[in-house]
Amino acid sequence: MTPRTAARDAKRALKRLARPVGRFDASRYFRGEHGLGFYNVGTGPMRALARSIHASHRAEWTVDDAMTFAGVLIVDRFLEVKSIGIEVVARYRRGFAPRLLPRWKRWLARNHSANWATTDSMCGSLIGPLLLQYPALIPRMRAWSRDRNMWVRRASIVSLIRPVREGLALDLAYEIARRLHADEHDLIQKAVGWVLREAGKMDAPRLERYLRAHGSSIPRTTLRYAIERFPAARRRTLLEVTRHGR
Repeated sequence: MTPRTAARDAKRALKRLARPVGRFDASRYFRGEHGLGFYNVGTGPMRALARSIHASHRAEWTVDDAMTFAGVLIVDRFLEVKSIGIEVVARYRRGFAPRLLPRWKRWLARNHSANWATTDSMCGSLIGPLLLQYPALIPRMRAWSRDRNMWVRRASIVSLIRPVREGLALDLAYEIARRLHADEHDLIQKAVGWVLREAGKMDAPRLERYLRAHGSSIPRTTLRYAIERFPAARRRTLLEVTRHGR
């Protein structure tokens, strides 16, 4: 079976798994005009489907076949369809190579991942692991942080979470965070705060020094995310000393 045929079969399988909106309504996690469709399948069944697709084809497919499969799915408007493509590619991690990074950036820049869930899934399952395998690629996130596309900018910082957790890219994470403080989109502000919080797990004193030094330029949304792991009294102090921030 070709990757394109498998992709069409995967779409049909997801449609069969669709559930009516009830206790779980995926759309409530997405605000504004996102244009997404939702099958309300749930993470468990979706990942089980991805495992079965990989198991059926792992002896014959390469990472390039998986990318062809995902390329058919990433353009679909349904969130779960996009997710299946990413999940399957992630299972070919041993075949990841630097040449994949520009292709993933195109997925972001062409708005095939124009929502926080798809973008963050790409960062956590694809881009982050690639950066760990090839640390020489990490500095490329600096240029991504200046991109006109908001999802590329979000990926520039979220993709650093895996390297930061391994003690890599801390300096770059702070550099990109500082550049993105001027970004007015709340999904960028939240992402920056998230990554600063992760950086603080590696070196809490450094994070506190950073917040005190740059607090006046840090959006309050970013600050609140960044200080979540500090003790309550320290959080109150940091909120106070940086109160002139936006």
